[in-house]
Amino acid sequence: MPSPDRVVVGYDGSVEAALAVRWAARHAALLDCELQVVHCSLWPLLTKNLGPVKGVAGSGRQHQARAILDEGQAEALSMAPRVRIRSSLVYGLPAAHLLRLSDGARLLVVGSRGIGGFMGLLVGSVSLELAATASCPVAVIRLVHNPEGRIVVGIDSSGSSGALNTACALASATGADLTIIHVIRPHGGTSNEAGGGQVAARRLLQTAAHNALALAPEAVISQNVAQDTSVPRALLNASRGAALIVVGSKGRGLLRGTIGSNAHAVLHHATALVLISRQLEPGWTAGNVKT
Repeated sequence: MPSPDRVVVGYDGSVEAALAVRWAARHAALLDCELQVVHCSLWPLLTKNLGPVKGVAGSGRQHQARAILDEGQAEALSMAPRVRIRSSLVYGLPAAHLLRLSDGARLLVVGSRGIGGFMGLLVGSVSLELAATASCPVAVIRLVHNPEGRIVVGIDSSGSSGALNTACALASATGADLTIIHVIRPHGGTSNEAGGGQVAARRLLQTAAHNALALAPEAVISQNVAQDTSVPRALLNASRGAALIVVGSKGRGLLRGTIGSNAHAVLHHATALVLISRQLEPGWTAGNVKT
């Protein structure tokens, strides 16, 4: 039975996937987790001829799929030579397999394969589907990021305990500074109402910072009350130069908007790495972090 203390990462041979594997390997080692590298081959959906070509050594779709998986494992070891690795070669659509294999895991890591450019949609359909359906937190890795930057976590009025817990575990593991941000939206009320919103927001952040300090006592923690008509815009502005932004989501399933409109917008437009935490995972405690 798969261990819950594992990080699962998908690898398809692309540049984005290689970056995802290296990031996953580093964090698996820091969190003292097993790393499971998964390659999903689509060839059985297209042809039944997977075997080698007669007389040609090393040929065939099945051999090619195994070579890609081995390449992914080598990428992981290049980043974290001592990480414990499990490799899985599966056949079929990647989202379904990664969803199944990551059940109960500490973290699922995928590369971003969006279109980029003018539209700025940096997340592909597989990453979006997994962010909306996986039972564990999902990290979507960008080609351009600042690995030495801080971790930013957005919290709503509930305190977003799952997202905060995840962010604290990663800050404790990596030694990164942690910024906790809460966004309030102006509604055209009186100055007294606006002041009351600021007071409530600061109380919320003080409680979150107190909880974060208990989870990541060595982290440098800062608080940020942002006021903006757009919550995603405020989160994106706060994450400029960051290594990672963690966003909670209460969404379920694949219907439009079910990862939450704020998380959806951040996932598509952030330049930092994005981690969607849809629920509190019992394994995500800073006390389990390797020191």
